[in-house]
Amino acid sequence: MDSEKGQNSPLTHPADFRPINPQKPMNSTNSLYYGDNLHVLRDHIPTESVDLIYLDPPFNSKRDYNLLFKSPKGHDSEAQIEAFEDTWHWNQQAEREYDELLHQPNTDLAQLMPALRSFLGENDMMAYLTMMANRLLQLHRTLKPTGSLYLHCDPTASHYLKIVLDGVFGKENFRNEIQWKRHSAHNNATRNFAFVMDSIFFYVKTDDAIFNIPRIEHDPDYIEKFFRFTDENGRRYAVNSLKNPSIRPNLTYVYKGYQPPPSGWTCNLEKMEQYDREGRLEFPKTKEGRIRLRYFLDELKGQPIGNLWDDIQALSGSQSERLGYPTQKPLALLDRIIQASSNEGDLILDPFCGCGTAVHAAQKLNRRWIGIDITHLAVSLIEKRLKDAFGPTCQFNVIGTPEDLDAARDLANRDKYQFQWWAVSLVGAQPYQGKKKGADTGIDGLKFFHDLDQQGARKIVISVKGGHIKPDDIRALNHVREREKAEIALFLTLHDPTPAMTAEAAAAGLYESPNGQKYPRLQILTIEALLTNTARAEHPDYQPNLNFKKAKKEAPGGKQRELDLS
Repeated sequence: MDSEKGQNSPLTHPADFRPINPQKPMNSTNSLYYGDNLHVLRDHIPTESVDLIYLDPPFNSKRDYNLLFKSPKGHDSEAQIEAFEDTWHWNQQAEREYDELLHQPNTDLAQLMPALRSFLGENDMMAYLTMMANRLLQLHRTLKPTGSLYLHCDPTASHYLKIVLDGVFGKENFRNEIQWKRHSAHNNATRNFAFVMDSIFFYVKTDDAIFNIPRIEHDPDYIEKFFRFTDENGRRYAVNSLKNPSIRPNLTYVYKGYQPPPSGWTCNLEKMEQYDREGRLEFPKTKEGRIRLRYFLDELKGQPIGNLWDDIQALSGSQSERLGYPTQKPLALLDRIIQASSNEGDLILDPFCGCGTAVHAAQKLNRRWIGIDITHLAVSLIEKRLKDAFGPTCQFNVIGTPEDLDAARDLANRDKYQFQWWAVSLVGAQPYQGKKKGADTGIDGLKFFHDLDQQGARKIVISVKGGHIKPDDIRALNHVREREKAEIALFLTLHDPTPAMTAEAAAAGLYESPNGQKYPRLQILTIEALLTNTARAEHPDYQPNLNFKKAKKEAPGGKQRELDLS
């Protein structure tokens, strides 16, 4: 998940997701799915349809990761929410998925998993590897023969994941373990060497996989050292021997009276004549000398990139690209991967897409894309990110989120937190504190606005109710509004308010703006009205994007930079 792990553990948090409607009209190839990626992959991603997969799954780090939202100046930074739990446990769901692995066609993996279980036992690591193995099988199925997969992980489970990947893809299809140097060593490593690297495992489906060699500019010192000569036209060049490193009898011809090296030339006579016509040969002053080949600086290809990537820094809190999502990866990292293993128009898949760095990079580089995440929070963040970065030209489908009242009720019955996160996104608000123990302060979301006088941000508090509602709920929310010194409160509900509730809301009075307009201090908004756009939250909005960090706008019609494809 970028890592970006928007995925909660499907083994510890199984969810019976609302079925995705296969008849939904598709107005774009690009699709963003809400749901367990195992179900989405099995039911909705065709075999051999994907060109490149990037996944940054949970690392089994046994940590909870919080998403930090933007807080206007003068307000406490309490707007954070647990984005995902990176903890796994062996349970009935793990046992079911393990049994599936024993009865699927890949016999290598079917033999590997019992060996791992015998070694590890029924513990958290085995539960994690079982989850990953099932999903990697489906990802392998979706890849075209020319496709590749990049799996991003850290040392927590990388050694086991490598074995599982060998079982799924075949050890002969392993290409690289890329080491991404995220940052320099910190001073807080006192009992071990500091962890500064992530691993990215690169596998291909077959030997026909696409690979465009990525290159970077040569070191200026290298240029100065070797490109020391200039020809009669002012072109700067370096020279190199035409000596063949091994003996090739068919390349031992005499050229213009010059004897070949004992092992022969590096090229045949036809190629030698071509070099001569192009002015690339440098002849010695005597016939005993050796002909050398000129390499011109203006034709120099960049230095091929190795498997140590130390030129891309992890995102820091001060960078404009940073959106506040835990473990968000830089666009430059995904740009490199996508350009190396796909071409324009190809289909990119990220099954743990978090805040959407992979799909953002795919959109920027003129690829098609599919993203999958298990939280509505991540899906709504990606929607906003793409709209901010690319505007209305970025067309995509959002599949699996509620589109009508029945679907919203279904979500509320299955998972109240997912329902709350989704509901507050309908009014452009931040979720508030999520599943944190003791966090039920009557607030499910926060929103801020600037009024015409620009005297600082005003606060809006939001309460979401999926079940039965009563007038006391309105009175309680107004008390919360007063306690929090909020100007406005929004009550989001699946049910129509009663006259008594409407009267209670009206009794909260009006917020009078310097612009002359008056807004109800307590507004009741039904989910159905928000879905059908027949109602909206009413408040001044003189500074949009006050509630979320805004992704940098990309240039329209952005084209990928030129790659050396040699």
